Amino acid sequence: MNPLTNVPAPPDTAADPADQVTVLYQAHALGLLRLAVIMLGERQAAEDVVQDAFFGLFRRWGALNDPERALAYVRSSVFNGCRTVLRKRARNRGFMLADPDAESAEARAVLGEEHREVLAALRRLPDRQREAVALRYCLDMPVGDVARAMGVTEGTVKSATSRGIAAITRTLKGAS
Repeated sequence: MNPLTNVPAPPDTAADPADQVTVLYQAHALGLLRLAVIMLGERQAAEDVVQDAFFGLFRRWGALNDPERALAYVRSSVFNGCRTVLRKRARNRGFMLADPDAESAEARAVLGEEHREVLAALRRLPDRQREAVALRYCLDMPVGDVARAMGVTEGTVKSATSRGIAAITRTLKGAS
């Protein structure tokens, strides 16, 4: 069993970093892509962030103190990449979120038409609330893991999640 992914690992891939990163990518890339799409509202930028995170993991594999923390490293890299993209967008105020109708069929499969209003409401949340809600409910992470991924206390995660869900609920009730 591979501790990185909870997937049985082929015996010949145990030591090869490329194979380890590939196994991790195959097991978690789609979830991280969904997370990045939620954070950024655009598939292309999300794909770039996720690819950069896995490439960074591969480059630094030998420097990892604990290879079992590789998923946490990639998740943090995705968050940091999303934050960087959002900061750049804030400096260039002319940026508009991509219209989900203009996205590819693949993007529609990731987002799903029935989730567009929820995603739009989620994208309007402040960064910390959006991150907490996305990790808790889109990646089904426990509060403790979300706190470690965000670098905050569990209480902060709980309050940010609660406030985020309340804001989404208000937005969706107002849209009805």
